[in-house]
Amino acid sequence: MSHDKYRILVINPGATSTKLAVFDEKTMLFKKTVEHKLAEIQIYEKIFDQYEFRLELVLQAIAEEKVDVKTIKAVVGRGGLLKPVPGGTFRVNEKMVDDLKKAERGQHASNLGAVLAFNLGSKFNIPAFIVDPVAVDEIEDVARITGLPELKRRCLSHALNIRAVARSVAEELGKDFAACNFIVVHLGTGISIAALKKGKMVDACNAKEEGPFSVDRCGGLPASQLVKLCYSGQYTCEELLNKLIREAGIYAYLGIKDVKQVEKMIAAGDERAKLVLDAFIYQVTREIGAMAAVLQGHVDRIIFTGGMAYSARIVEDLLKRVKFIAPVVVKPGEEELQSLALGALRVLKEEEKAHEYV
Repeated sequence: MSHDKYRILVINPGATSTKLAVFDEKTMLFKKTVEHKLAEIQIYEKIFDQYEFRLELVLQAIAEEKVDVKTIKAVVGRGGLLKPVPGGTFRVNEKMVDDLKKAERGQHASNLGAVLAFNLGSKFNIPAFIVDPVAVDEIEDVARITGLPELKRRCLSHALNIRAVARSVAEELGKDFAACNFIVVHLGTGISIAALKKGKMVDACNAKEEGPFSVDRCGGLPASQLVKLCYSGQYTCEELLNKLIREAGIYAYLGIKDVKQVEKMIAAGDERAKLVLDAFIYQVTREIGAMAAVLQGHVDRIIFTGGMAYSARIVEDLLKRVKFIAPVVVKPGEEELQSLALGALRVLKEEEKAHEYV
């Protein structure tokens, strides 16, 4: 493979693994997943404390794959819980690294992506980027009002995959991404449903606070009942927060976090499992309808993506309820490594300009 192409190193830190890949533009040369034992990462008090440990593993993987670092033109990492930013590719700077170190918006393994990219970029003397972090927030002011001045809607979503599949569908339609209106439904461990208007994510349900419940997250809840639960004395603040985002949703009703297993239960005649999955589908479609209203009915496509989009049953049941709104495209899974590489490539080829984080 010619080294004249833009060769890009991609790093995606997850809770119990670090994924990395090298691309020659759109072609993946290799992909490697380094698994981390819980005992290895539990010794670190904060996510940021894992930085040196993960950096060593990345360098070791690069050496094992015999990658000539002199041929790499850029390094791109998964974006973390930053301050609200517009969609697109960002050049990693010291301010971004400092904010991720402080982790004021939360501790998450993805916070290490930009930091690893920044330090490897400095080491190899190449630019470092992140692409469409979860903190992408382009929602309109009217969508931030909640009904209680002390509380504002916050936008945290699966922005990387949402914007990547939207770009892909726009290309397939032969249209400019910035001219399209889409509703993108990310069906993963968490659920994000976003309205994209002329390429901007003008509204999205925060997967941890609102919208449909998911595998283990609660989604939106009846406010007064939740307040009473908070003051019931049954839970500490930390215990209840943990319950809402790790022990709720399908898991709270059925005791499992595997949707394939839920489908097997339904096939065996389990009526409770069927009710819970039907309720999940109902809530997802209700949110899709809301996003259609946000776009005033001008929807080019509804796009289903994420792991659950592999389920023929779930997709078919969703289709029955929403196909009247707009044609539906199904793009299962999420190609995070490729999406990150493509974001960096667009900047390297000067197809778009990198944002500066301030």
